[in-house]
Amino acid sequence: MPDHENKPSRPALLRIPLFRPLAINLAIGACAATLLVGGLLWLNPGHLRELIFVDRAPGIALVLLLASFLITFGSAAMGSAIMAQGRKEDSGKGGGHRSRLAAQEVAQRTRAH
Repeated sequence: MPDHENKPSRPALLRIPLFRPLAINLAIGACAATLLVGGLLWLNPGHLRELIFVDRAPGIALVLLLASFLITFGSAAMGSAIMAQGRKEDSGKGGGHRSRLAAQEVAQRTRAH
């Protein structure tokens, strides 16, 4: 029996290289959003908790508040994962070599010649 038949097949989404980091960062953003909504309810700024729970249907307000924070923090975390995809590992030389102006590059090349 060939080796590939013994291995369990992975779902199609896990075969996509970008999906796993996006899912991990979405989960991180969702955890941050949940913690923030819980903190807002615990700290009760501007009597927010009282305003939510005095309503006949406090679940709708909680779902809307949590959903808006989930969208915001989830997309921010996923966006940071996408932007970090092309970054090379830091070599420890310190930053600044990428932030040089094009004029500085040209001046250095002309001095070298």
